[in-house]
Amino acid sequence: MKHFISAFGEHVIGEEVEEALMKAAEAENIHVTEFTVAPNISEGDEKSFHEWFIEFENIPKNLNQFAKKVDENLRKKNIYYDDLIKGNILQPLKIQVMQKNGFINYMKSVGKLGGQNKVPRLSNDRKLASALTNWIKKQPAEIIE
Repeated sequence: MKHFISAFGEHVIGEEVEEALMKAAEAENIHVTEFTVAPNISEGDEKSFHEWFIEFENIPKNLNQFAKKVDENLRKKNIYYDDLIKGNILQPLKIQVMQKNGFINYMKSVGKLGGQNKVPRLSNDRKLASALTNWIKKQPAEIIE
């Protein structure tokens, strides 16, 4: 089964997001432990965007700059995504930082820890993203330096 996001007609596939992220991580000497991406469909005046949940081994010094690099890489890989950003339909992606072992602990909390249960890289809906957002809120605050 091919994983993709096309909530806005962008047809972004797993290979593209992985390459966009890894290219930015390599350039910044950042190590990514795990990630997942989901559409965030905004209501009201704010534009929709892709929301990336990323667990880093070492967090980028400037998260906004890192997100911008990932977004630029994805725009180069996917013309439909690029058109939606240029056309002011989508805003550039946003990153939610997961704490260390966040994905493992989340999977454990929902009884899905183990080799057969992998965190999907892409979702075309908010099911996993909403669960992760709620789970993050319940975790004790962690100091990120």
